[in-house]
Amino acid sequence: MSFYDATVPAFLQILSALNGLLSKAEAHCQKKNIQPEAILNARLYPDMLPFTRQIQLACDFAAKGCARLAHVEVPATPDTEKTFEELRQRVARTIDYVKSFKPAQFEGADTKDVTFPAGPDRSLTLKGQQFLSSFSLPNFYFHAAIAHGLLRHNGVEIGKRDFLGVN
Repeated sequence: MSFYDATVPAFLQILSALNGLLSKAEAHCQKKNIQPEAILNARLYPDMLPFTRQIQLACDFAAKGCARLAHVEVPATPDTEKTFEELRQRVARTIDYVKSFKPAQFEGADTKDVTFPAGPDRSLTLKGQQFLSSFSLPNFYFHAAIAHGLLRHNGVEIGKRDFLGVN
């Protein structure tokens, strides 16, 4: 399996699923007469980030992960989304960006150094394989899974197949 094949399809599968989750969440709010902000601002615990931020971060880990592995400029994406539609647009832009990468851009990426921020005053450098398997994918899946969990916790009728995008 190429490094590209281990990266881009995994991001695209879950990003596409997030689009479906956003649509189901919005439909749930309409059907149950719930203000969208109740879900958009939902948190699992007060010190955790809200649903909206979970979607934004999942998008960031996909886009920035690919950029860092391909050694191209890392995109700057302001976090301005406040509605389901704006979040769907962000996910769609991320999908388009991730789809723009070609397999050749990932050749040798598994052994190249990847430097990335690891907090406000610190950066880390890892080999591409370690960056992908120990940082980029786990963080991407974490934020996508938290977003799914927040929706389920708030009554949206979704399951594992929705998370995987196979429903």
